[in-house]
Amino acid sequence: MTMHDTSISRRQVLQGLASASALPFVAALGALHVREASAADGATALVSSPYGPIAPVNDISTGLPLLQLPAGFVYKSYGWRGDPMSDGKPCPGGHDGMGVVLARKAGRSSELVLIRNHEVGATGPGNFLNAPGVYDYGKVSAGSSEVFGGGTTNLVFRDGNWYSMTPSLGGTAGNCAGGITPWGTWLSCEEVGSDALGSAGKKHGYVFEVAADPALTDGSPIIGMGRFAHEAAAVDAATGIVYMTEDSSGKSGFYRYLPDIRPGARGSLAMGGVLQMARIKGVSNANLAKAALHAKLALDWVDIANPDQARGDAIGLNGEAISNAAGPFVQGWRQGALRMNRGEGIWYADGKMFVMDTSGGSVARGAIWQLDLATQTLTCIYSSPAPVVGNMGDNLTVSPRQAILICEDASTAATDSFGFGQRLMGLTGQGDAYIFAKNNVQLSAVQLAVAGKQTYLAGDHRANEFAGACFDPTGRYLFVNIQTPGISLAITGPWANGPL
Repeated sequence: MTMHDTSISRRQVLQGLASASALPFVAALGALHVREASAADGATALVSSPYGPIAPVNDISTGLPLLQLPAGFVYKSYGWRGDPMSDGKPCPGGHDGMGVVLARKAGRSSELVLIRNHEVGATGPGNFLNAPGVYDYGKVSAGSSEVFGGGTTNLVFRDGNWYSMTPSLGGTAGNCAGGITPWGTWLSCEEVGSDALGSAGKKHGYVFEVAADPALTDGSPIIGMGRFAHEAAAVDAATGIVYMTEDSSGKSGFYRYLPDIRPGARGSLAMGGVLQMARIKGVSNANLAKAALHAKLALDWVDIANPDQARGDAIGLNGEAISNAAGPFVQGWRQGALRMNRGEGIWYADGKMFVMDTSGGSVARGAIWQLDLATQTLTCIYSSPAPVVGNMGDNLTVSPRQAILICEDASTAATDSFGFGQRLMGLTGQGDAYIFAKNNVQLSAVQLAVAGKQTYLAGDHRANEFAGACFDPTGRYLFVNIQTPGISLAITGPWANGPL
């Protein structure tokens, strides 16, 4: 099909998204089978939230008004930058991708284990260099005093309260997003867009597997999954195939990794597999950046012979040249593969992958693609027409009630009826957007000192991104990060009032 095939209705395109607020108890991926969409076909719109208007709400942990939320919702913060970890070292900042990897009983308690990325490049203290799994102990360059400061922390949430924070992976760079696996681990992705080597001669730009038990993380890269500016990963639960995005402006491939061992277990991805890059059937070197809402495309895949190839210039089948692209992209582009503008969040739910192109869509403010895994058909289900409707969504998640929630990360945060700040945006069953929450972090040194937090975190942080949104398996808690100053939050409330 062509890039602008709009022969299907919007209701059909949006099957599988969240139900509208009129049906809060209907499983959202099936909601549109039982009701007609009330909105007419057309552009994505901003609509009133089914949860009602938002207003500042004080954090239960610190008393500080960190978020704007709907009435009835409460939250607890934890794991701030500078807070002591279990090893006594201060927690790094750059809180980014995150996922719940384990839900278990601990005696009479119910316990969740989350793994959180830290998108840090070069740093001085080296907070993670005594983590159980360290990849690169070297300096970021010869003669430098700085080390690779990225890594992960494992967070325990027990009986509705934050319990512990333990380093697990270290010596990595720019751990942006990643994804959970069906076997209870986390794939931490380095978003490294260059081939520079550290002083130890190690390359960066890989995927690492992190275990729920920090002691079981060994810090080994999964080289077969490619070396590029990895953003996020998601596993098809039915097949064990891993789908991955690349955040490299104008030269972002869409990839998948076919492991030799399936359905998979901790460590199995590193035992070998085939890396592939997506291509549109019948279209060489398609550019999905400006694809319209409802665009429906059939995919096939090309093999990447050398996942570890160095960067270079890519020449497409149609002669289009792209300079300084990642090695896997160079190989895929030569075979006619597609490109997105900036591939970011990806999440698996009910036989589908939901993929965010942060600066895709008609006005480069974000688009979401739905990949039907059974048919390998890609459909554009959301495209923001203006910043107030959707402002460069980044990470995204799908709730246990099967509704989409988007973390915004725009260089200029949106100003809407609730003021200025980055937002958490939900999608209705008609694919329209609503405001669920806003970043409200404006803190003085005095406020932070009273709350027991580092005073160097003072400032107006409302323009800083949300990241790492994920729900616990029951749907009771939404966990999310504010990347800077570096705060993790557990939100709960009357979810049944809307689709989330």
